[in-house]
Amino acid sequence: MVLLLAAGCASTQEDPTKSWSAQRLYSEGKEALTKGNYANAIKFFESLEARYPYGAYSEQAQLEVAYAYYKDQEMASAVAAADRFIRLHPTHKNVDYAFYLKGLASIDEERNFLEAFLTDIDLSDRDPKALRAAYDTFRELVQRFPNSKYAEDSRLRMAYLVNSLAQGEIHAAKFYFERGAYVASVNRCKEVIERYQGTAAIEDALGIQAKAYKKMGLDQLMEDSLRVLQTNFPNSKYLKEVAALSAKG
Repeated sequence: MVLLLAAGCASTQEDPTKSWSAQRLYSEGKEALTKGNYANAIKFFESLEARYPYGAYSEQAQLEVAYAYYKDQEMASAVAAADRFIRLHPTHKNVDYAFYLKGLASIDEERNFLEAFLTDIDLSDRDPKALRAAYDTFRELVQRFPNSKYAEDSRLRMAYLVNSLAQGEIHAAKFYFERGAYVASVNRCKEVIERYQGTAAIEDALGIQAKAYKKMGLDQLMEDSLRVLQTNFPNSKYLKEVAALSAKG
């Protein structure tokens, strides 16, 4: 009898929330979230959904757990949780926030991205798939919810992401050029010119492309690139660089 009682006590200690209502699990989760105890918040919200899969508390817990994962630097889990909420509740009043959170988590942890966003730290060497995923998510938010309170910030982040993606292509173009892979370099430059008009990377793309064409002996294509470069960037450093290459023959 004593052993059974002890076992029963141990079992109770293992899960003190066993008899909690959905409301209490949600309240405890919110309190843990407010205090920055994200791991506990995640446990409370996930327990709530597992025990009470239907109802307003469960729906909100699904969104709260995405935010808790995000704050706990568990970005893959945050994206998955936000995406799940979007799929399960496409007409929910807060689904725009789920898109916004998914976009943030698709890039990186909040501190690093906001730091880059506000101080122009270069993100162009990061995985372009993550940047494109973030861009697509913010774009969908803006298209579906143009009046959302998250729409304006999403537009700003989209503009920043486009520039980062364009600079990523320029990094690759320079890498290939420096190693004599001129066709690959030109292809990256074309990608920038075709997809990222209006970004600062256009000047680099035209200049590197002109230099690569010169290296390949494609003088007419070089002249075409130079003409566009001269028209749009008359003071570009690449004009002198291409001229120097031409002088060498």
